[in-house]
Amino acid sequence: MTTQHVYIGGGCFWCTEAVFQKLKGVVAATPGYAGGATPNPTYEQVCSGNSGHVEVIDLEYDPAIISYSDLLAVFFNVHDPTTLNQQGNDVGTQYRSVIFYTTDAERDEARAFIAELEAAHAYAAPVVTTVEKLPAFYPAENYHRNYYQNHADMPYCQVIIAPKLEKLQQRFARLLADAE
Repeated sequence: MTTQHVYIGGGCFWCTEAVFQKLKGVVAATPGYAGGATPNPTYEQVCSGNSGHVEVIDLEYDPAIISYSDLLAVFFNVHDPTTLNQQGNDVGTQYRSVIFYTTDAERDEARAFIAELEAAHAYAAPVVTTVEKLPAFYPAENYHRNYYQNHADMPYCQVIIAPKLEKLQQRFARLLADAE
């Protein structure tokens, strides 16, 4: 198996991780930080909004099972790509919508995907998701990993994450690992 990585930020990484862990072909979804200048930032530094980093997920996936295009489709359906530096009650540059690329092909495909969304007027407002070269990825602290799986009964998980998982089930059942 040859895997690839994509790095995406669409608000709180607990939400993003929970969604992408459900997809077949996703080998790992690792929460972390990218985009800022501070090496090895802490959660507290990122949450301050002053580090320049974004909460992101490093998605390791098998392109023989799930395509980059499918990952982008899920990404753009489970968060609001039209709100600048905000997802729901999470406000700040650390929650901005971003795709970090590592190859020109990823960059070009992400930009083309956004252009198609815009041409189709898929949203009432313009897409503000940026497409940026990945400077570095820093894994988050261990207590952030598998957050939903470990805390599904917490109010945040019930109110914010569970509806995203329901939306995923409704729109992308064919891509779910348990759909096989």
